[in-house]
Amino acid sequence: MTGRVDPVLDAFAAIPREGFLPPVERGYAGFDEPLSIGHGQTNSQPRTVADMLHLLQVAPGHKVLDVGSGSGWTTALLAHLTGPEGSVVGVELEPSLVRFGRRNLAATDQPWARIEKAKPGVLGWPRQAAYDRILVSAEAEALPSELMDQLAAPSRMVIPVAGRMTLAERSATGEARLSTHGWYRFVPLR
Repeated sequence: MTGRVDPVLDAFAAIPREGFLPPVERGYAGFDEPLSIGHGQTNSQPRTVADMLHLLQVAPGHKVLDVGSGSGWTTALLAHLTGPEGSVVGVELEPSLVRFGRRNLAATDQPWARIEKAKPGVLGWPRQAAYDRILVSAEAEALPSELMDQLAAPSRMVIPVAGRMTLAERSATGEARLSTHGWYRFVPLR
């Protein structure tokens, strides 16, 4: 019997975390813990990223939004999952992290993915909505309606809300269903 390939684990193997960390943190890339990327932000714990990506269920050809792209690692992982027939836009508020993330992402040679500077007061990247998948790597106090409005039908969004990993699913008819999947800690969504 042939084992099934896990696309998330395949993405992790193809896009090593080390290339998305500041030089001082690279020696810790294999540790399953969040690592500082500066500006009070972290490169998330690999197990947490894997959990989020498994919930998100990204498939080749999907149009994906990555909110809080940080060092660009999740954007690159998502791009690997969508393949060149898909597209990924990462958004990040901190200008120096936008530059850092763009350099890191460029090294992966996945031109169907990019990182944009988030607009203050605007959540997500509404100008190119609707998205098949939205990944949010920062904690919201409540489920943001602005991001729900950027979801296609059908679609999925994974976002930490008040400490709980939340999966928001929109059906083909537009109905929303929410479920929670454990407790996690993230930097606040701003």
